[in-house]
Amino acid sequence: MSTDDRPPHERQHHPLSWLTQRADQRRAAGLRRTLVPRAADSPLIDLAGNDYLGLTRHPEVVEAAVQAVRRWGTGSTGSRLVTGTTELHAELEAELAAHAGMEAGLVFSSGYLANLGVITALAGRGDLIVSDSLNHASLIDAARLSRARIAITAHSDVDAVAAALADRAEERALVVVESLFSVDGDTAPLRELHEACRAHGAVLVVDEAHGFGVAGPEGRGAVFDAGLAGEPDVVVAATLSKALASQGGAVLGLAELIAHLVDAARSMIFDTGLAPAAAGAALAALRVIRRDPGLPETVRKRSWEIYELALELGLQATAPSGAVTSIIMGAPEAAVAARDFCLARGLHVGCFRPPSVPDGKSRLRVTARADLSDFEVEQIRSVLSDLAAIPTQV
Repeated sequence: MSTDDRPPHERQHHPLSWLTQRADQRRAAGLRRTLVPRAADSPLIDLAGNDYLGLTRHPEVVEAAVQAVRRWGTGSTGSRLVTGTTELHAELEAELAAHAGMEAGLVFSSGYLANLGVITALAGRGDLIVSDSLNHASLIDAARLSRARIAITAHSDVDAVAAALADRAEERALVVVESLFSVDGDTAPLRELHEACRAHGAVLVVDEAHGFGVAGPEGRGAVFDAGLAGEPDVVVAATLSKALASQGGAVLGLAELIAHLVDAARSMIFDTGLAPAAAGAALAALRVIRRDPGLPETVRKRSWEIYELALELGLQATAPSGAVTSIIMGAPEAAVAARDFCLARGLHVGCFRPPSVPDGKSRLRVTARADLSDFEVEQIRSVLSDLAAIPTQV
């Protein structure tokens, strides 16, 4: 027992001393994280990033970003409602909405902020948000910030969603879901969810972060593919940082919705507008996709090849709907060791551990790209074969 009789706040070196203990606890549980700077000329095969269509270094996309800087400068200079909206932003919003089959759009400086903005602007105290149990952290945070009542339903359980809507006392309700889930890579039952929303007077908010540019014909998204584009009770949130090879986010829907967000979305009103370079790059990437509509199908094909390869090797993998498949490793330590094993052999894969995934479900998150060559696929096969041969790989 300690003989120090001083109060706890006096025994500590400083008020944040507890952080060291917390870090030690995370390290013991295999959950400590570090930032590793990526070199511009890395020789690794990238299966960890979200450059699904391989457009981040596309000459037209890079040149569009450069030209935007030359014309508009390095920053947007202010919030969207002051000086942060340029003609380039308006052009991007119109083309994003048209590509998704929606009436209008509003660009935010990140996909995270787009989700925060639309959900907190559409729901508040006295409303209900029905949220899928595997929704992204940005959707979870947005629901909490809204101060609405939150009902969390089992993953892709349409009956549970319908029951939550039917049993509510609130007049207004949102059903919030990802189109393609970011970790398991599966697709939400959007048609069935929309039927439940329509039957119970709710709005369906779909996060298309991993669907826009990848799912559906010409990469128009899973909402478009489900025949729901343009429906008045459907709202799409998207990111510009994945298939569109840039940075930022957008909300797409009715013109009345976008007008409401301009008045009420705090994460847009009180944030600096998206940098011109990012807007220019995203617009150029969207135009590349429209000119080469086979790109989304190519990345889906590559993703399926990796999934089938994993199964062939005896690895436990999730079937992809888009660019993402997961290889389940079990314990956090096993996932970290597998990631490092791949890294040492020239393959960069994602490593997801709790709280990003449930306990016992730590995994390698493998993202395909449309520009993967046949040679690179063979290298992937070689590394995963070696990984599968390790007896303690799960």
